[in-house]
Amino acid sequence: MDKPLPPDALGRRLTEVYDLVGPLYRRAQRSVEQGLATGDGLSLGVRAVLTLLHRNGPMTVPQMGRAQAISRQFVQRMVNDAAAQDLVESVPNPAHRRSSLIRLTQRGSAAITAVLAREHQLLREVGGDLTDADVTACLRVLGELLKALDHVDLG
Repeated sequence: MDKPLPPDALGRRLTEVYDLVGPLYRRAQRSVEQGLATGDGLSLGVRAVLTLLHRNGPMTVPQMGRAQAISRQFVQRMVNDAAAQDLVESVPNPAHRRSSLIRLTQRGSAAITAVLAREHQLLREVGGDLTDADVTACLRVLGELLKALDHVDLG
């Protein structure tokens, strides 16, 4: 088993990860934007809301903001946009009367299922002979980097 890296070496290696994450995120974002031209009409923000609800079930706006590390105000705008397209709806929240739960409508569920299926087809084409252990290690590293930034105010 490998030993943990000393702090200085870890810092240098994690800088390499950050150096890849930025371009990866921007290219993925552009890819999604280009996919939007295929007619599903979902903005990146609405798509993020629909994906969260698809994976987690009904959530409040503050829960979605925390999950995506974005402001509650931005999430609310995206929820409003999605509601205007009949993709989500507000329902009473038994745990908190003032913070409604947002859930997918049938139309929203169908839309995000189609988007995720298209993305899955593209991701199947990733090469590199990646193993489950490779992906598990990647998720662990990115999770630790995210946790290290928990103190950052999301606005």
